[in-house]
Amino acid sequence: MHIVIGLLVAFVLVMLYARKNRATRLCRWRSDHTGDHDALFKYKCAACGAETYTGTKDPPNICLSDQM
Repeated sequence: MHIVIGLLVAFVLVMLYARKNRATRLCRWRSDHTGDHDALFKYKCAACGAETYTGTKDPPNICLSDQM
């Protein structure tokens, strides 16, 4: 009985961990230096094809696939 309860608790913990970064886990941002403009850096998502610009050299923190 303890094994079943332990497996159930482990399953719930895995489900909670999987939901943690749901908004960005499918995005794979790649920098596209051909589209850079002055201080803006262009990024394109390899998963959904969304394109965006950022003011830093870091990729975006959000997924833009639902806004397309």
